[in-house]
Amino acid sequence: MELVWADGGYTGSLIEHCLTAFALVIAVVKRSDNMRGFVVLPKRWIVERFFAHLMRTRRLARGFERRTSSAEAMIYWSMTLLVTRRLARPRPSRG
Repeated sequence: MELVWADGGYTGSLIEHCLTAFALVIAVVKRSDNMRGFVVLPKRWIVERFFAHLMRTRRLARGFERRTSSAEAMIYWSMTLLVTRRLARPRPSRG
């Protein structure tokens, strides 16, 4: 990973730790103070869509996993399902 997007709530020591320990470039997507109501923030939808795909897998939505290795395996399984569905989708004919 080269760039990590973070919510405005993840400012402070977490960002400093990621910079020093992992040498990551972190871009914080902040909401401006003059916005009212629901506003789509740039790049935020990518993260929200990723979490929505993960939550379609019931085991990840309920937090049954005790070990991080089994949770990681479930994330790989969930993303494999997503990719295989996209690859198996019929493509529109060009012509």
